[in-house]
Amino acid sequence: RAALAGLPRFIATPETAKHRYFVFLDGAIMPDNMLINIASDDAYVLGILSSRIHVVWSLATGGRLGVGNDPRYNKTRCFETFPFPTATEAQQTHIRDLADRLDTHRKRQQAQHPKLTFTDLYNVLEKLRAGTPLNAKEQLTHEHGLVTVLRQLHDDLDAAVASAYALPPTASDEAILTHLCALNAQRATEERAGQIRWLRPAFQNPASTATQTTLAGDGMDGTEGTNVPAPAKPAGKLAWPKSFAEQALAVRTALTAFAAPADAATLAKTFKNAKADRIEDLLETLASLGQARSLNRGKYVAA
Repeated sequence: RAALAGLPRFIATPETAKHRYFVFLDGAIMPDNMLINIASDDAYVLGILSSRIHVVWSLATGGRLGVGNDPRYNKTRCFETFPFPTATEAQQTHIRDLADRLDTHRKRQQAQHPKLTFTDLYNVLEKLRAGTPLNAKEQLTHEHGLVTVLRQLHDDLDAAVASAYALPPTASDEAILTHLCALNAQRATEERAGQIRWLRPAFQNPASTATQTTLAGDGMDGTEGTNVPAPAKPAGKLAWPKSFAEQALAVRTALTAFAAPADAATLAKTFKNAKADRIEDLLETLASLGQARSLNRGKYVAA
């Protein structure tokens, strides 16, 4: 809730669904437990998540549920382990524009035809891609949803995101997963060294003055970055939040910023008026949620 607060819109996807799609929801909406929510209002993030590259990853890392064996989006495996590309400003702008157009198109057609569902839209899109003839009901969905336009928007978005990963638009699922796994391992090495590629730095790491623009390349496409500084240390102690959720986020952010394992007493020194025993409780909670890992002698690292 703290991450969503104040956002004009945020990204959501059903936890379990036949088709994996992502949409913007209005910030006034309070989502229930059946939705997976990404606390970002950036259409660039929506575009990456809506791409074939992320869908392939989510199907490979997620689970299955129900009589229909429908894909289940497990956020700790599908989202938290997913490595975003190091896109140029021009690539980000292009992906952002396509994602906004995709979101607008679907919502416009649903507003004009209230009975039109995402399942209907993507069932027809799947048949179009497979070259399967449409029945009368599907023909109506095709007309109401302008599914040919939807297909073109997705094709353009897939090509733009593939370019950001330095992959060909026609890359196989195996090639995509091989590339993403290698990139995941590279990012894990970076993060152990203190280099964090924040998706929403103003919220996730507000005290840091380090900029992401120094992370010039992935090394996956021959453009490896050089002279990348570690995250800057805050000038003074950070304010200690009041709510449990904000405290847990603050502790995890502080733990991530450390290049070496840290204990509760060390982390307490990062904040004003924070108690080591309270931080110890929060560290244990984060470890139980898979967001921290407990080491010997009461020390932890971010997971």
